Amino acid sequence: MIKTRSGREQALAEREQLFIEATRQQLCNEGLLGIQMAAIARSCNFATGTLYHHFASKEDLLIAVCTELTTTRRDYFQRVADSELSTRDKMLAFAVAYALFAQHYPEHFRLEQYVMTEVVWHAASANRREQMLEATQPIGRMVEQVVKDAMENGELETHGLAPLAFSIGQWSMSMGMHTLIHAEGILDMYDLKDPYRMLLRNIQLQLNAMKWQPLAGDPFDDAELDQKVDDLCRTLFSDLCSEKKHCLALG
Repeated sequence: MIKTRSGREQALAEREQLFIEATRQQLCNEGLLGIQMAAIARSCNFATGTLYHHFASKEDLLIAVCTELTTTRRDYFQRVADSELSTRDKMLAFAVAYALFAQHYPEHFRLEQYVMTEVVWHAASANRREQMLEATQPIGRMVEQVVKDAMENGELETHGLAPLAFSIGQWSMSMGMHTLIHAEGILDMYDLKDPYRMLLRNIQLQLNAMKWQPLAGDPFDDAELDQKVDDLCRTLFSDLCSEKKHCLALG
């Protein structure tokens, strides 16, 4: 038997969604530091106390917004998971998908980085944290399945490790590089150019080190890497790149 929402539950859900949308708009207009609970409530024509009835703290509200946005990021990854690419190319394509999401939705990506910091994460309620973890779980499962497929196809040795152990390095590199990219001036200080090329090159090197077949011919061949990224963007993300006016470019 399907349980339907009561009128009151439906009204509460709609009001919560209204607050989330208003916060997203303020995030884009004012940035993270400009988020104010009173201003959000006022923009929705509600008292601040009503907003706190839905979200016990600003941290809870920000995590709720981030949870909502995870659906968009998941869509980028789903395109890769559903493709006919080899498992090796899918791993590189996941990194391209993550980079495209960061470029297409920079404010949203910065929010995700922010809420995952210890001070914000621990200040939020356990319920909101659990909701976000549940929302992100399908992404991890997509990556895990690609690793499992590679093992079953004989393209990757298991070495007695869990599948996700083979993707944690790529995830860490992607998160770390995006953190450096958004920390203005850090890469310039060390005269490090073209961060996305560096990221994808290092992912190819790591996959080669794991002997993930087929091995990349020469991860330092810029022309080959450019062509690979162009092919992935054209095959998987051409409509998104057209909509957002740009696709991932190296150089």
